Amino acid sequence: MESVPVRCPACRRDHAYTTPVYPCPCGAPTAPPLLRGAPVTPITHRTWNDDWVTVRCSGCGRHDQWPQPELCCPCGAVLRIPVRPVAAPGRPAGSSAPPVRPSHIPLPRTAPAPRPPFRPQAIRTARDAVGAAAQYLTWLGYRDVVQPAGRPASRIDLRAAGLIAQVDSTTRPTTLRDIECLWLNALSTSVTSVFFSLAGYAQDARERADGLGIPLFVMDLTGTPQPMNPPADELLSSGA
Repeated sequence: MESVPVRCPACRRDHAYTTPVYPCPCGAPTAPPLLRGAPVTPITHRTWNDDWVTVRCSGCGRHDQWPQPELCCPCGAVLRIPVRPVAAPGRPAGSSAPPVRPSHIPLPRTAPAPRPPFRPQAIRTARDAVGAAAQYLTWLGYRDVVQPAGRPASRIDLRAAGLIAQVDSTTRPTTLRDIECLWLNALSTSVTSVFFSLAGYAQDARERADGLGIPLFVMDLTGTPQPMNPPADELLSSGA
């Protein structure tokens, strides 16, 4: 997964930015190619052309519009990360007509919405772990977070508008297979996915999640999730 160093021009804080990956309609993971060495720019207002960039899928060659990579610095600045330009086929040179926004990718938010402090609930059972994850997703801003009455065969523990989540409450680290199964479930329904684990993640599972852009959180018995990879840090910063 491509990563570039980013320095916030407002507070001079250094970050390592990893571009999020979205599934192309063909199924291949796709991400905007980052432009190394180019300066980032603070976002003070939004326009359609600035919010979306053209990306070519390396799997099928399809050109489509994807969210412009952005980073929310803890100082409050929202930074636009430059990408290598790709000419989109089928549009006349100099055309100002906005491209059609794909329905399966959410528009990036301008800045994180203010949130009250998270109030965790203690975890004593596997059901408590699912409830704590549901409470956390609601706190992040996801709407209509629901828990199935019984765990389905897909092992999806939580659903929300545009999201599915899995909660591993076992005492073993979450495996690569767990991550890939969640990603395939999300891909089949064109939603994003989040994983919560009580025992952490195997190294190959973490690497795969980073490559697929899946946020990983670890929960302790107080019910407080902690981000474990860059996608989780981004989700915590920006919210749903």
